[in-house]
Amino acid sequence: MKVPEDDNNNLIHSNSHLLRSLLESIPNIQSFKGKWSLIKTKLYTLQYHLSDLSTSSINNPLYKDLLVTLSITLSDTLSLSNLCHSVNPPNGKLKTQNDIDSISAKIDNHVRDLDVLVKNGVLEENGVVSVPTVTSKRETVRAESKNLITRLQIGTTESKNSVLDSLLGLLNEDDKNVLIVVTQGIVPVLVRLLDSCSSPEIKEKTVTAIAKISTADCSKHVLIAEGLGILNNLLRVLESGSVLGKENSCIALQALVHTKENARAIGSRGGISSLLEICQTGTPNSQAMAAAVLKNLAVFSEIKENFLEENAITILLRLSNSGTALAQENAIWCICNLIGRDNNMKLLVAREGGVESIKNFWDSAPSVQSLEAPVLMLRTLAACPSIAEVIVDAEFLPRIVGVLNCGVLGVRIAAAKAIYDLGYNTRTRKELGEMGCIPPLVKLTEGKSVEEKEAAAKALSNLMIYAGNRKIFRKEEKGIVNAVQLLDPVIQNLDKRHPVSLLASLVYSKNCRKQMVASGARVHLQKLAEMDIEGAKKLLDCLGRGKIWGVFTRH
Repeated sequence: MKVPEDDNNNLIHSNSHLLRSLLESIPNIQSFKGKWSLIKTKLYTLQYHLSDLSTSSINNPLYKDLLVTLSITLSDTLSLSNLCHSVNPPNGKLKTQNDIDSISAKIDNHVRDLDVLVKNGVLEENGVVSVPTVTSKRETVRAESKNLITRLQIGTTESKNSVLDSLLGLLNEDDKNVLIVVTQGIVPVLVRLLDSCSSPEIKEKTVTAIAKISTADCSKHVLIAEGLGILNNLLRVLESGSVLGKENSCIALQALVHTKENARAIGSRGGISSLLEICQTGTPNSQAMAAAVLKNLAVFSEIKENFLEENAITILLRLSNSGTALAQENAIWCICNLIGRDNNMKLLVAREGGVESIKNFWDSAPSVQSLEAPVLMLRTLAACPSIAEVIVDAEFLPRIVGVLNCGVLGVRIAAAKAIYDLGYNTRTRKELGEMGCIPPLVKLTEGKSVEEKEAAAKALSNLMIYAGNRKIFRKEEKGIVNAVQLLDPVIQNLDKRHPVSLLASLVYSKNCRKQMVASGARVHLQKLAEMDIEGAKKLLDCLGRGKIWGVFTRH
């Protein structure tokens, strides 16, 4: 809304008059001359800004708000200066000194606010930002966000609280708005607001805004660039904030814990303890969010000790049994990331009922997508032979085979890797073959993902140790052809030892040899032999002998 020029002109004249009166009053002051000398310097700065901007900014609503509050401050300052004309101020020296300090701080704020308005170029826009005339929605949002960012840096606590409401409305209106607001420079302003403001309500709304921004992938690098400044503030909210504040702090932290430096900082500042506390006593949603942060932190071995000190395994296992589906999934992910190659921790998980927890979650999982965490956990635990037996006895083999055909890539890969680890003896290899895992594994070798192809080839090479599984494999029309295609050196980042081993287990079958040769195996093996790939030369020799044997047979 356009501000009437007469109103602003009157305010300008009023403030100019008050400034002149003050500058005339100060030389007559007898009390606290040093403090008034500093105030005089600030008044000259104000006078310079006002005279420089009065013409170009006269219709800007932000400028009018500043003029109104400045007029009140200058009136109070003039009254106080008159009291200080006496050596002994009527209100007493202590109160007068406090009043002078308070007035000086207010003038500082006015100078700072004017400086912000000038640097942001808002005052030169003649109020256009409040009702944009631009036709593009993007330009409208850009103008509005610039206005909000400016207002967040000036004015009273009450006005900033109102601005945050408008900012949250803009961010939640459209995800595209998030990027626009971020490019306008909102993140550093929000971090400074967290640093400087003591209002719990403003802190909560600021963290909510940061949490919303953190959900946009394109904005995460901007948050990470703020370093420990944003991290420390979020950790303080995590420790002593409101329920909503803690939840939003967890959401924001998920975007920040992907660097080793930030992970260490969270570990050294008690963040893991606070997150585990939320996992125990927080709301269902905050438990899920806290477990998600812990899941991402658990990949860093540097802070593993922090988890152990806080009895994290027991707390997370409890959550995997009692939280929401998302909280359970994140807790299982976290445990999986924590135990890694540590057999002692794997045994601890097994003793604490981890296998049973996974089984309960598996049977109640809301979607196939949610099964990636438990499948990976089983695979991790299966690397410990004594636990592998427990997993087999708990009837997990049919569950794992059942998801090999699912539509979620991560689950398929995890299942194929688990089959390799669980096929540790003849009995389980035989059972897996009889359960029908070979056809879907052959199909996985055709997948687009190199990791999927390799996982399938690795599992199949292990299963082929059992003769009965070789018979099943030979019945697969594309089995040999797919395996030979994996030998091609053009397919990079795939461990060629697995398809070589798979084919080597079948080479003594005349029909299989013919299929291998017909599919171009010798060409690929020749290149692999030159690259010293384990088993490639031996397999190539076997295929060569097979050709000679064929000649003798015909005679």
